[in-house]
Amino acid sequence: MTENSPGIILRTRALTETSLIIHWLTPELGRIATVAKGARRNKSPFAGKLDLFYQLDFSFQRSRRSELHTLREVTLQNTHAEIRLNMERLQQASYASAIIEQTTETESPIPEIFSLYQDFLSYLCTQNPLPRDLFAFEAKLLTELGLQPNPVAGEARADIGEILRTLLVSDWKTLPRLKLSENQNRVIGDYLRGFIIYHLGRIPRSRSAG
Repeated sequence: MTENSPGIILRTRALTETSLIIHWLTPELGRIATVAKGARRNKSPFAGKLDLFYQLDFSFQRSRRSELHTLREVTLQNTHAEIRLNMERLQQASYASAIIEQTTETESPIPEIFSLYQDFLSYLCTQNPLPRDLFAFEAKLLTELGLQPNPVAGEARADIGEILRTLLVSDWKTLPRLKLSENQNRVIGDYLRGFIIYHLGRIPRSRSAG
């Protein structure tokens, strides 16, 4: 049975000399993995269409024996090409992919997290990213996971708690209006790092890029 879904590519890796494994984030199927047979051949119909952060509509044949399905067709919607023009954009997008993979289950509907990731990638295409942007993504993701950061007395100064609340309620259009000092970036960054490690056990190495 062939299934169809929109998706964003979280990660790719070689399977054979000619084939790739593609890890997808989708709204209704959650995270899934497919094999793109022959994708590494120059004349493959997949050539130039499967790379990190690409958004596509795709179809796949579900495997009865494993969680690795067979990719059939793809229609490219957005490459988010601007992310590759700036190292900070690339680092933040890579971190977002890594923490989503760490915190979500395979084949479980996560439409809100898909929308968050999609909006964050679009935002990165238009901004010279700052630590504030990564903190906003973390706060919003944690909230979707049921782990909303909410500093209590002794954990962070009152103004830091207020900034975290602003990060949560700000959409990506209004977020650039929030200006943070170097000290505020350090305190909020340390707080969120500790919060993530405490609740999730670890944090992707690429987080240091934020």
